[in-house]
Amino acid sequence: MVINQKSDKEHLAVLKPFRLVKFFSYTSIGVVVFTTLALAWIISNYTTTTLLDRSKEYTLVLAENLSHQIFQQFVLPLALQNRQIAVQDPRQFVKLDDIVRNATHGVNIQSVTIFSKKENIVSYSTVQERIGKKNLAGKGYEEAIAGENSSSFVLRGSLLNLLPGSPDVSCIIKTYIPLRKEKPFSVDESVMGVIEVVQDLSDDLEALINLQGTILVTSMVIMSALFIVLSMIVHRADLIIEERAKERRRLEEKLSASQRLASLGKMVASVSHEIKNPLGIIHSTAEILGKRIAKVAPGKEHLATIIVEETARLDGIVHEFLDFARPQTPKFNDVALNDILRKASSFMKADLLRRGVAIKMDLADNLPWIKGDYDQLYQALMNIIVNGEQSMPQGGDIRIATRLADDRLVVEIADEGGGMGKEELEQAFNPFFSTKNRGTGLGLAIVKNILDRHDAEISVDSHEGQGSLFTILFPMA
Repeated sequence: MVINQKSDKEHLAVLKPFRLVKFFSYTSIGVVVFTTLALAWIISNYTTTTLLDRSKEYTLVLAENLSHQIFQQFVLPLALQNRQIAVQDPRQFVKLDDIVRNATHGVNIQSVTIFSKKENIVSYSTVQERIGKKNLAGKGYEEAIAGENSSSFVLRGSLLNLLPGSPDVSCIIKTYIPLRKEKPFSVDESVMGVIEVVQDLSDDLEALINLQGTILVTSMVIMSALFIVLSMIVHRADLIIEERAKERRRLEEKLSASQRLASLGKMVASVSHEIKNPLGIIHSTAEILGKRIAKVAPGKEHLATIIVEETARLDGIVHEFLDFARPQTPKFNDVALNDILRKASSFMKADLLRRGVAIKMDLADNLPWIKGDYDQLYQALMNIIVNGEQSMPQGGDIRIATRLADDRLVVEIADEGGGMGKEELEQAFNPFFSTKNRGTGLGLAIVKNILDRHDAEISVDSHEGQGSLFTILFPMA
């Protein structure tokens, strides 16, 4: 329990710095997205304001040029002819209309209107319906009478107009300038009237709004793509760190288990060594005692036989403990697995027949040799066969097969025993785990150790009531 708590703490220690990195990453991208959108908004608004100001200045220049043209080509000729200005006169109206239209030709001007000085009456307009009407001028008229130029916008439109169903964009600029007498043709520059120039900039404003929308949408798309990429990178890094943390915990658990087993192995080796010699003495003494009992008290010698059999069994257990606690370094030579399997099955044949167990072999021909320790591999394969025999007290078949698959030599040993459940299967190769009443639980653990030293892989597929299948994969020499 202490080890798990320590592992969890170390796991958190690994993840906390990365969580800080994730926090800064997401915070940074959030700040970048917000800043970019704000900057795009400011730039687009600045562009719109600048272009509208330029349009206002251009309209003022156009209005001033129009005032100059009207004075030069209309007012001055009439003054030189000592004729009064009477725009209601069709000939003067046509002349003035030609001057106005020529001056505004090719320019997107909605209307040009001239107001009289004395009364707010329309003396001339490119819109016929306005001529002769009063009080149509706005605040700019008063400023123009006072000699000041002025312009104002009538706007209707924003980014919301990009939404479906929004009203049309509208942008009208009204410019008022005084119609002055010009020197040197006049002693003073008195105001004769007011010129109103109305220009429709709706198309320009719509283009600017589309530009704003394009800038913002492009910025959002780029930032969204950047955010997605960063999220994928962070997610991938999170998975890698999590996987590494799991691997680290697994290695720590394996190391801890190895340390425990090493300590346990030392203790087992020491105890087994101390037990081995007394067992040998008891075994020899029991054999001698059995012979004497047979002479002195015939029929009682089975008591000594029991002692001999049990000491032999205990001696086998001690040997298993020593094999597990002090594994021998394998002596690698060229070996043929088929030969080892035939020898093991031949050695076990008599005992297997007595128990009603038959071995069925399907060994592939011309298998390549492998590098291994003959005696250790014999011991490992023998243990698996014995394990299968012990799992079938009522008899059955043990099937042994060899073949080549994916540049590996495969050995399969299957039995028809009671099989193992899920929990038993997970602990099958753990030391001291056994489902037998008198088993040590070291048989498969020793098999696993031997195969590990031969760079071989062993796995077991088993289900309760359906037997077990052991599969061993050997690398080829």
